[in-house]
Amino acid sequence: MVKRVFIALVMITTYSIHSQNIADHAIGLRLSESNGFWAEATYQAKLSSSTRIELDLGAQGRTSFNAVKLTGIYQWVFDIDGGLNWYVGPGIGGGLVDYDIDIDNRDDLESFGFITGNVGIEYSFDFPLLISLDFRPEIYFDEYTNDDINFNLGLSARYKFN
Repeated sequence: MVKRVFIALVMITTYSIHSQNIADHAIGLRLSESNGFWAEATYQAKLSSSTRIELDLGAQGRTSFNAVKLTGIYQWVFDIDGGLNWYVGPGIGGGLVDYDIDIDNRDDLESFGFITGNVGIEYSFDFPLLISLDFRPEIYFDEYTNDDINFNLGLSARYKFN
């Protein structure tokens, strides 16, 4: 009898730990600061009851250059309470930067790549809105940034749908 109660308790606990309320799909906007202001179109797709993938397409315009980047992140989502979750995961990305300073008529369009990690907190409302605040350290493998590492802090709002 004690053994059956213990097994039932373990199963209930395991179910409650892994039964997050992740939206099947969410699309929206992420605004971030990472070596300048970025505006990103963002999309999330549920993979399982506790994982999802996020794709972000961002643009940055400055007086000396314009840049676009695509980021893909795999995330594990953990329930805190109600609609409040935290998440973490690895990612990879790349993009193009077009410098406005033309020296010796050379091509000033360059590509860049990076790896990233992601940790954040989100709140999923009862209506189809998801807001989040996240942090992404990005390690670059090119000469796009002056530093090899950028720290990206972002605020997102997404529309949830099935």
